[in-house]
Amino acid sequence: METTTKRKQLRIYALEDLEIERKKGNVWITRNGKVYDVTTFVDDHPGGDDLIRQFAGKDIGEAMEDEEEHVHSDSAYTMLEEYLVGKLGKDGQVVSDDWVAEDDFHPDDTNVDDDYLQTEFLDLRKPLIRQMWEGNFSKSFYLQQVHQPRHLADSARLFGPEYLEIFTKTKWYVVPIVWLPISCYLFFRSSLQFSVAMPLGANNNNNNTMTPHTPSFYLTQPVNSPQTLLSSFPTLSDLATVNTTAWSLAIASFFLGNFVWTLLEYGFHRFLFHVDRLLPDKPAFLLIHFLTHGVHHYLPMDRLRLVMPPVLFFLLSFPMTRLAYLLFPVHMANGIISGAFAFYVLYDCMHYAYVLFPPCPLIVVPYLY
Repeated sequence: METTTKRKQLRIYALEDLEIERKKGNVWITRNGKVYDVTTFVDDHPGGDDLIRQFAGKDIGEAMEDEEEHVHSDSAYTMLEEYLVGKLGKDGQVVSDDWVAEDDFHPDDTNVDDDYLQTEFLDLRKPLIRQMWEGNFSKSFYLQQVHQPRHLADSARLFGPEYLEIFTKTKWYVVPIVWLPISCYLFFRSSLQFSVAMPLGANNNNNNTMTPHTPSFYLTQPVNSPQTLLSSFPTLSDLATVNTTAWSLAIASFFLGNFVWTLLEYGFHRFLFHVDRLLPDKPAFLLIHFLTHGVHHYLPMDRLRLVMPPVLFFLLSFPMTRLAYLLFPVHMANGIISGAFAFYVLYDCMHYAYVLFPPCPLIVVPYLY
């Protein structure tokens, strides 16, 4: 009973893990697919430490059975089991490293039964999130497998309960439906706020008109809150009062938001989604990596997971929008956020089209991987 329990808890390693330990000065070896950490035994080895150190990161099975060198006794194999730390994951490659897709490529569906038997990674017949949380595999093995793409006719299930699963699937058109109205609202609100930005006491009491001022003033002064800004949505009559300078500044803020989104998108991809080397070797961090981006590499042709679910984008964008309101006047921040959201919609829709359909040669797609 104890042996069965121990077997189930064995951690799954990749050959890369053994090489990492070797560079640290540790001696990890393999035999019959099992991984052993014999670092503390090296100095006590009867044949000397050099004899065993030369096999660090390698399989020692043949050497232990070599009659010309030394045939080990049953007690030696029993002692070796005391240093057992895990097992080697199966090196079942789905796609070779030098594979290049053809123009008319259509992926074959993954055999979910064979895939799990060949790799021992994730069982595509079961919810994936719980498997990731309970997964007893190393970061190296996870990264090796998550970058081997699978393809299913229908979306793989992430959560067991349907009330959670529904938030993981998103039709591409949901992104513009949700975020473009918000982008437009923030842009019009920015324009209206720019038009009423004015120094305190600058009102002309006789005709109640605004005092003209330079564009630089709009970017530095706080916004007063006249009655026109108390409504939730700017009306057409409100927008009719927006002057040319305010429109120009709102548009400039919008374009600045485009640039900010480009920097953030690159930054998130380069230093968060693809932070493989710095990713902590803990189940919780591997799960976060899988949820935010790893699942896209694992199931790249899943039509319902090619764009970001609104809930996830809200969680990722909320700190950024709060930061914008801290760094810029509210009228400028609204314009910047509007431009960032508009570019996000453009990016996600283009990303969806680029993955599923042959790219148009006239369109340059910022496909960041």
